[in-house]
Amino acid sequence: MALKVKKKLCPQKKYSRKCPYKMTPSYITIHNTSNDASAANEVAYMLSNNNQTSYHYAVDDKEAVQAIPLNRNAWHAGDGGSGTGNRKSIGIEICYSKSGGSRFDKAEKNAAYLTAVLLKKRGWGISRVKRHKDWSGKNCPHRTISKGWNRFLKMVQAELDKLNKKKKLGKPSVPSKTLVKGNTDAAVETLQELMNWFISKGLIKAVKLALDRSFGPATKKVVKIWQKAAKKKGYYTGRVDGDFGPKSRKAAKAWIADL
Repeated sequence: MALKVKKKLCPQKKYSRKCPYKMTPSYITIHNTSNDASAANEVAYMLSNNNQTSYHYAVDDKEAVQAIPLNRNAWHAGDGGSGTGNRKSIGIEICYSKSGGSRFDKAEKNAAYLTAVLLKKRGWGISRVKRHKDWSGKNCPHRTISKGWNRFLKMVQAELDKLNKKKKLGKPSVPSKTLVKGNTDAAVETLQELMNWFISKGLIKAVKLALDRSFGPATKKVVKIWQKAAKKKGYYTGRVDGDFGPKSRKAAKAWIADL
């Protein structure tokens, strides 16, 4: 199946409130919104207010909307300022759970697919998928739980199995123009996509390092591995510098162009 994923990312001026910490995710946490707003409206409301509550994706019957970069934490799991759910998991809100019905059913299927895509990209299994309830005891995702949590996990596993049968991955979909504008979050997500693409092509057989937002040690280590592997294939010609500066952006743009 195909799912349209839009980005309406939190402005950096609100990071201190909505996503103050760098994050290397270890889990995916599923929520139900408990109302009947669309994904776009859910995200618009979340970003417009000054509450701490935040999450990475909202998913409805037609699309998914990303609100928080995946290398930043979000306040969605109710397990405190240093809790694993809040600090180490990607939060996905499933829309239309108040009334349920066909819109919710489709939104849930879309969320299962999105979850499978995130698992696939990270080489994770179904054990990484958690309920909000697992972190704080809250009855959430309430409608998904009432319909059967194991049923939902089976939906995710079915989508993951389909993705794992696909032998070829396409080129990274993040536009290279985001690099030129100096948007660090977008650039790092582009690098993450590139790393996954290299892995899928066998250029890097076992890279499981997370990228950090400030082009720190983990990112530099990954880039060094890329350099070594990509040079053998003639892909890499650029240099890298700290904090994703001009040379790094030029190198990443060259990688995209050469793929």
